[in-house]
Amino acid sequence: MKSQWEKEIEAGFADLDVPAQLRAGAIEHLRIWLEGAAFAPYRSQLAGLIERRQWNVLLDSFYRVIPFGTGGRRGPVGIGINRINPYTVATAVQGHVDYLRKRQGGEPLSVVVAFDCRIFKDLRGCYDPSLPNPLIGMRSRDFARLAAEVYAGNGIIVWTVPGDDLLLSTPELSFAIRHLGASGGLNISASHNHPDDNGTKFYTEYGGQPIAPHDEEMAEAVQAVQQVREMPFERAVQQNLVRWWGPSEHEAYLDASLARSIVRDARDAFIVYSPLNGTGRRTVYDVLVKAGFRVALVPSQADYDGEFPDVKYRIPNPELPEALEMAAAEARRLGADAAFATDPDADRLGVVVSSAQGDRFLTGNEIAALLTASIIEGRVLRNEMPAHPFVVKTCVTTELMTAIARAHGVAMIGELSVGFKYIAEVLEAVDRTGRYGDVTATCDDFLCAAEESHGVLVTPELRDKDAAGGALLLAEYIARLKREGKTLQDELDRLYDRYGYVTQGVYSLIMEGVTGLQRIDAMMAALRQKQPSAIAGCGLERAVDYWDECVYGPIKSGTDRASRNVMTFYFEHGLKVTVRPSGTEPKLKIYVEAGGTVGAEGRPEINRRAADATRQMVDYLLDTIGVRLPGQALALSQLVSVENRIDFATRFLGELRARLDDGITASALDRWIDTRLAAYGKDSRFLVAPGICVCLESGLLGLDRYGGVLRALFPVDR
Repeated sequence: MKSQWEKEIEAGFADLDVPAQLRAGAIEHLRIWLEGAAFAPYRSQLAGLIERRQWNVLLDSFYRVIPFGTGGRRGPVGIGINRINPYTVATAVQGHVDYLRKRQGGEPLSVVVAFDCRIFKDLRGCYDPSLPNPLIGMRSRDFARLAAEVYAGNGIIVWTVPGDDLLLSTPELSFAIRHLGASGGLNISASHNHPDDNGTKFYTEYGGQPIAPHDEEMAEAVQAVQQVREMPFERAVQQNLVRWWGPSEHEAYLDASLARSIVRDARDAFIVYSPLNGTGRRTVYDVLVKAGFRVALVPSQADYDGEFPDVKYRIPNPELPEALEMAAAEARRLGADAAFATDPDADRLGVVVSSAQGDRFLTGNEIAALLTASIIEGRVLRNEMPAHPFVVKTCVTTELMTAIARAHGVAMIGELSVGFKYIAEVLEAVDRTGRYGDVTATCDDFLCAAEESHGVLVTPELRDKDAAGGALLLAEYIARLKREGKTLQDELDRLYDRYGYVTQGVYSLIMEGVTGLQRIDAMMAALRQKQPSAIAGCGLERAVDYWDECVYGPIKSGTDRASRNVMTFYFEHGLKVTVRPSGTEPKLKIYVEAGGTVGAEGRPEINRRAADATRQMVDYLLDTIGVRLPGQALALSQLVSVENRIDFATRFLGELRARLDDGITASALDRWIDTRLAAYGKDSRFLVAPGICVCLESGLLGLDRYGGVLRALFPVDR
């Protein structure tokens, strides 16, 4: 006989537009968590969600086991099998243990465990703050300690950092695995995600993330876990199963980065740096200071703080210009040459260049091109080019890298699937066999690798992206150019003149929850069934599907299939568009690249073509799922989900106009806006300001009548 709560949930789920099997699976998993003794601490919060009829939250939390994606699990911290919590972390670690035992037999095993500064405070407001919640206050450090207890409980040695005042970054983790000869590693981090997110990312013995079919084998091991074995942390320390990555080991990591310096006397650059409250103070900052650069930290973003309180939107992502606003302002105040910033695990690098013309935020593709030119041209100039030099990039990273490399006889290993683990695979293959594809080389021949999402690698001792090495060489580049009275912007112009002009754009469509996942799948399926015949006035020349096994080989596993869920379209006039679901976030990403051999006067036309292509491709994709977003909704920050964009266009603007017409007081309107837009994210007025601006310029809904009021309420002019 069904319980009362089961009847309530069934009735609530019945109104949700999702397949019946997903609803049934969620109910079964909910039953286990509501009745199982192990989950008793979460029961009051679950009862609260049922009482408040939070059916979407409950369904999304329980309809599936949180997927083992790009090297691990990442998502919101919360209650349920589709959330990050002690249960899903412990089972993931136990699965990793079982995978290692199966692969490496009975030999002694060791792992390195890293973690960032995150702390769960339920900033999204999913749970009732008046009820007990054991997840509140859980830090990445706490999850790492739990992981260490599981590894130790299985007799595996754990290397990590001691005390409560140290963290360990992603790049240093990769270095540590190789330096110690460890069997693998784990990073507790959600990289640049919202502070309420966290994750478990696993590493192989060569310091990279597993690729197919090994990642699928690890995922299967995690799914098969029936029992988790643990040892109390203090006992693990006493038994020497927990060991410390100390100062001398940290210095070895710094020295590996410093060894990649090209011009060791080019140190006359003043850099403002922000770790965005994350781990980068022990990587980028330490490397730059040890190299001899003058470096100033952004005071409010220098210390560890997993809530990222002074980072715009609380999104510590150096791919976003907004994340570097405070660093850029500090650079202007101090008269610095550039501002650098990194995400919480210090693998992505953001750069703002200062010049007489103002600040210039560099895209990930521009950083990749500049770094490639700096290394190749610098080594050519000093006659220090290795015997068989090569560079590496992914399929969505700028072709300007390719042009620079080929102009100097440097091999390009490109068109890799998206994800730095594929770059790591190249380096590991070269290290093991002396070749990758048609390229014969050693790791001594490696110059650099890059991906468009601000990830670079210049240090062959690592197998993951590392902001520190990239920051070192870019700071050198800035110092070298400074001697000539030039900036990185001047250098970009020179590269365009010499190697050809290229511009890129990335647009993300965030679609959350079960429905969002279904929409993303539907758009990719529709794109495979019917491709756009033309975009931005450019006819389609050919389409490339990375699922094509005749071209790209057999799909090795489900995880391989997910990684290869990519479509690339080549249009006339050098226009290239790539579409893929993100492997770590609930979004569909559209990458656009346009270029040509033109002078400065021809660049605006190429920029327009890229912008038109981006907008038209977004429209084309949304049309496949029956969604039309007007200009004011498309103008919103890309951090706003599709659902909230629809809400903005179809409901919020009308409600806003009605309140303005009714003569609502300024204070009441202030409160209403903040409450109404809370679901859009932190700093929601900034997120929607571009859409308000479109309304004011177009006179939509007559909102221009209230232009003065709206300009005071929304930062449309900032």
